[in-house]
Parts: sequence; structure tokens; C-alpha cells
Amino acid sequence: MKSLLFALITLFSLTLNAATINAIKYEGMVHISEAVANHLLTFKSGEDFDAKKIDEAIKTFYRQGYFNDIWVTEEYGTITFHFKEKAIISKVEMKGWKEDDADIKKNLLQIKKGSLYDTKRIDAAKARIIEALNQEGKIDTVVEVETEHLDSGSVAITFIVNEGENIIIEKLEYSGVEGVDPELFDEMIANKEHEFMGWFWGQNDGKMKLNELQYDPLRVRDIYMQYGYLDAKIDEPFVRVDFDHYTSQMSYQVTEGEVYRVSNIIISQETDVISDRRLQETIQLELNQPFNIKTFRDDSERVKTKIADLGYAFVQVVPDLRKDEKAKTVDVVYRIKPGKKVWIRNVIIAGNNRTLDRIVRRELYLGPGDLFNLTDLKDSRNALGRTGYFESQTVEEKRVDEQTIDLIVKTKEAPTGNIQLGGGYGSYGGLLVSVGISDRNIWGTGINMGLNLENSQLTKNYSFNVSNSRLNDSDFSGNFSLYYSDIEYNDYAVETTGVSVGTGHRFTRNLTGYLGYGYSKVKYDDLTNLVDNNGDDLTIYDDRIFQSYDKSSITVSLTWDSTDDYYLPREGVAASQSFEIAGHGLLGAEARFWKSRTTFNIYQGLEDLIGMDVIARYKARFFYAEDKGFLPLNERFFMGGIRSVRGYESYSLPVVMINGQDFRTGAKQTFSNNIELSFPLVPKAKMRLTTFLDWGWIPGESGELSDGSQWAFDDVSRGGYGLGLEWFSPVGPVQLVFAKPLNEAKDDKTSFFEFTIGQRF
Repeated sequence: MKSLLFALITLFSLTLNAATINAIKYEGMVHISEAVANHLLTFKSGEDFDAKKIDEAIKTFYRQGYFNDIWVTEEYGTITFHFKEKAIISKVEMKGWKEDDADIKKNLLQIKKGSLYDTKRIDAAKARIIEALNQEGKIDTVVEVETEHLDSGSVAITFIVNEGENIIIEKLEYSGVEGVDPELFDEMIANKEHEFMGWFWGQNDGKMKLNELQYDPLRVRDIYMQYGYLDAKIDEPFVRVDFDHYTSQMSYQVTEGEVYRVSNIIISQETDVISDRRLQETIQLELNQPFNIKTFRDDSERVKTKIADLGYAFVQVVPDLRKDEKAKTVDVVYRIKPGKKVWIRNVIIAGNNRTLDRIVRRELYLGPGDLFNLTDLKDSRNALGRTGYFESQTVEEKRVDEQTIDLIVKTKEAPTGNIQLGGGYGSYGGLLVSVGISDRNIWGTGINMGLNLENSQLTKNYSFNVSNSRLNDSDFSGNFSLYYSDIEYNDYAVETTGVSVGTGHRFTRNLTGYLGYGYSKVKYDDLTNLVDNNGDDLTIYDDRIFQSYDKSSITVSLTWDSTDDYYLPREGVAASQSFEIAGHGLLGAEARFWKSRTTFNIYQGLEDLIGMDVIARYKARFFYAEDKGFLPLNERFFMGGIRSVRGYESYSLPVVMINGQDFRTGAKQTFSNNIELSFPLVPKAKMRLTTFLDWGWIPGESGELSDGSQWAFDDVSRGGYGLGLEWFSPVGPVQLVFAKPLNEAKDDKTSFFEFTIGQRF
């Protein structure tokens, strides 16, 4: 307060020249009303002047935090408080670090547009930024603040962040480690030793993370406890930092102790609600084997689930360990407090502005009046995720009393329908013009309907389909489709017109069956490219290869799906087995064969293991066909492309040499599998990065052409690897793939880039 001394002098003179306060006025005060200001005063008009009270009033106003300066004047018994208020902040920016991160601005700066300019708050924000970067392992960070006074009287402030340097851990040592492989620690700890080419994916960059340093000893100890070392002691790391080069060396002192074995497993129920024998069956710890803390925790959850499935929603399982330090054994104790049985009072659904309530309720395995069941609750969450109607969904338990809860189903709907008018460029087919109208959840009824008209340089696809996964909310499904396609392959074109109809049934929560019928007409065209090195027509070698045909077939299939989401599952298995039988008197069609298609996909999220939302996937497909009179070329299997082995053109394998010319023959058997890791790239944009490794195999085949000559191809073994971009775009899931082939042969047709829209990742 620059005017405090001035105010005291003025007040002193007032006490000499006046005795009574006639009026009190305020000038320049905006953020405090006159009524509030009068309330803050300890005196009022009509009272005698009191220098101490006026001095206290100035201090009281100043403490409100709105003013840079306050002074008092007096004229003919009227006291006027003059205020110079702090400027309003009209703009807040940050440059050099996290410039577009709204959460950082909110949590670290804690300064909003419209706030008062306060140097103390500015300094506190600078300190928080520096501390956040220190926790990331960056030291010597400098934060400067630029303040611009605007014509409006407000100010714009900019935090300019000059990031410090990362401390790189050049050497990490463990002393006293004998019974456990130190490489296991690297899987758990956050601060790791720098490796060669540490910038490359999969290598340790060695950057120190100060905020994780205190937890690393606990992580190391947890590894020891997975091998039975219950007395293991890991001291805080000793860190030596070279501030000139921003490098460090770290060392841990470890006292391992001895391995403890499980001597007894005790189940103690406060109230007997289930036999101890049934609980023992869920426990995977074994007597006389080394104790494992991870299995111990998992066993606790399994015991809890077993009891919660009987209706005890509030069950508590308190695990305990009784160590015998002399014998180096441990008794494992599970103390169980089941509480009372709990029933569902009501199921409340929120967030489904479009999807009908009944569509949500039919996927739930718990309803009003039901006894609580923890497995049913988890399965309900997964069932909602598999519909693909929701971007996110949760089922929360709201306790009403000791024996009653409400289930709160919170959903955030995903875009399930779109209208597409436009064009593009496809990785297989070239320039593309398409008109598409589709909705997987039309009018929120769960009905899937689509109309697609698509033309490109190499493909024409027209189709209409409608399906309902739960006819009349039952366990039966139905579908109907009409389609026409004209696809130009490398050496010929195929025109197909068809119709299909089918029905399915859900046998269990995860197992469904399907029975369908399809009829199609297939015509080969554009065979002029099929010439050998001498210019002779290759079609003369076997007339039936390109014989147009009708196909009448029945398909039966079983599908198992325990995944937790339709587009981006993080757990579960999706597997299917289908058989297609064509011909054999079905409407007199020429094609006669049967096919088997087997698929197996498994998904596992790794966040609990590594602390990052990484998803591991394994996908495998095995297709087999048997010729029962006429297996047309178009019905054989081909490999290559985004759904089998990436890095090769779609449908490009296998090929056979006929009179010096490569010829796509297809195969009766194909097997392909993929290993993928999906990482969060830009979470706010729902964008992920995928690495993959593919491998496929086609067993060799041979045959005889109509002219008596032989054809054959050897075993085909191909692989591919690369990166993919997975993005939940406004028009649906988009996948961009950049691949490199492995084990390619001389004349293979390879492909570097492919993409899909609307497919499951």
C-alpha cells in the first residue's frame, strides 16, 4: 500500500480539525458493493473520527484481494475511500510446453479468464509448472511471464516455459540380488537404465521420473514377494547426479532373506454362507509351494466374487499372512465378512438420448427384484459394450440400505449412423465415389440397416441389408440382404448378384448360433488379360475355371464372444466356426462344395500390468474348402491384405505358373495369424498407434487341366510387419495401415498402405 503513510498523516490532521463524520463515500470500487463496504466498516456516519478505525478499514478492504491501492481523503466532514482495483485477466496462454492441454491450464495455472491479476497467484502458477517438470525428471526449468496491458484496461498474460533437461540414468545397479533375475525388475520399475538406441520403441530411454522414484523400491519388493521372499528389504535408491551433463547413476541395496512356502490355507467366515470346500476350489495358491503375492491377491478377488455371486454385494475379504520366521513358512488366511444379502430395487438408465431404454435393459442380466450377482454385473457391462451403440458405459451400484441397492446405468452414445456422399482413394480399387446410408441402431431400436452404392476404378458394390440382433427383444436374430458386386482383379473380373436370409439364436450370454441361406449368380468377365508369354489365351487350358455358375448354399455357424467392447475390446475372446454347404440339389445350382471357416481372436489390456493403456491382440484364421463336384475359382481362398497378411495386395496369393504366366488360382486351405500391440497416441482425439506382425501359410496344391497338363504351386509362407493408426473419427472407426512384407518372392504383388472404415479393430 503506497498510501498507508499518507493515510495516517491525513487521519492525524483530521482528528485535529474535525470531530464528527458527516458522510462516507467510495470511488473506484467495482467488485464490492457499497452495502458490503459499509458492513465491513467498524464505524458509521455521525460518529467521531477515529484514526485507528479508519486505518483498520483500509487494511480490511485491502485484505479482500481486489485492490492494488487504497487511500482516503476528507472534505467538510465527508470521508472518501479511493480504490485502484487490480486489472482483469482477459487472456491466459502458455508457450513452450503443453500449449494446447486444457487440463494443464486448469490444474497447474489455476488462473481463469476473468480472474483478477495477482502477482502472488502468478508466482504460484510458475512454481507449479516448474514442480511438474521436475517430477518428469527435467531440471533447470525456467518460466517467464509476459504481461500485456490492453486498451480495455484488462491484461493478457503468457507463461513462457523453457523446459529443463532430462536426467538420463546411465547406470543402474542392484547389490545383494541372488535369488531373482534383475531383468524382472525392468518390467515393473519406472526408472530404468538407458539402453542403446533408447529412443526406439521397446528400448529404455533412461529418463528419470522423479515422481515415480519413491514407488520403485515397492515395485521391486513386489517382484520378490511373487517368488516367496516375504522378508525382502529394498532400500531407497542412492542417486548420484552429474548436473554438468544431466546424467545420473543409481543403485539399490537389497536384502533378500529366504523363501517362504505356504504351510496352510485358512478360510474364516464370520457367517457361514458357503462351504469352505467351494471356496478352496477357487484358490490357486498351493501348499508347500513358494508364496506368490500376485496369486494371493487374485485369490482374494476370486473368493470375493464367489460370495458376491450369492447376493452378498457388500462382502469384505480381508487377507492376512501368518509368518513362521523359523520354519520359513506362512499360513494364508482369508477373513470373510459377507454382510447381508442384497436385492436390486431399481435400474436407472441415463445418457441414452437416442437408444430406447428397452434396448439397454435387454442387455442387462440384473433387474428390479433380482438378487445381486457380481458376475452378472460384469457381464452386463460387457454386453452393453459389445452392442457398439455406446462410446462408454458404466453400471454403478448405489447403496440404499443394508439389503437394497439401485443400479445406475450411465451411457454415452456413439455415432452409429452416417450418410456419406463423396469420394476418395482406396488402397485397393483406386478412385472411389460412394453414396452410403447406414445405421447400426436405427431410431434407437437396435435394428441395423444400410444402403450402399459404391463405384471405383476397379470395383462396383451395391447392397441393401437389414438385421436385428434381438427380434422382438428375444434371443433370436434375423437378417436379409441383397447385393451386387463387380470386382476387377489383376487378371479377370467377377460379377456377383445375390440374396441372403438367415436367423440366429443366443444359447448363452456369449454363445450364439446362426442358420442362413444364400443364392447368387456369378459371372466371369474381362478375361483378355489372361494370356501367356506367347500371347495365347490361358482360359483354354481349363474351361471350367472361368465357367459362370449359380450358387445355392446353407451356412451354419457358432460364435463365442466374451469381449467387453464392439470396436475396441480390451479383454475377452471372439471365436467362430462356420460351415457352408453348396449344391447337392439346392435349387439346382452348379456349384458343389463345402467350406469351413474358423476364427479366433483374443484381447488383453495391459494397463494393470504396466500402468499404460496398451492392448495386446492375437488373431488367427483357418479356412478350408472341399470340392464335391465343382469348386469355382471365386469360391477358393486367397491371402493378402488387411484381414490376413498385411504387406501384400489383397487377394494376391497364391499364384501358379501356367505356360510362363502367373495365374491366381486361390487355394483350398489358408492359415494366417497376427500379433498386435495397440498404444494410446492422442487419447483426446481417440487415436491409437498399433504395431503388428503377421504370418500366413498356404499348403501347396497340384491339379490337372482339361488338356491333361499339370499345374502346381509350392507351400506359400509369407509375413508382414508395420504400424497402424486407429482412429474413432466422426464418420466411424478408421484404420490406416503401413506395412512391410516379409519373405516376399520375386513376383509377389506387395502393398505398403491400406485402410478400412467401420471395421472392428
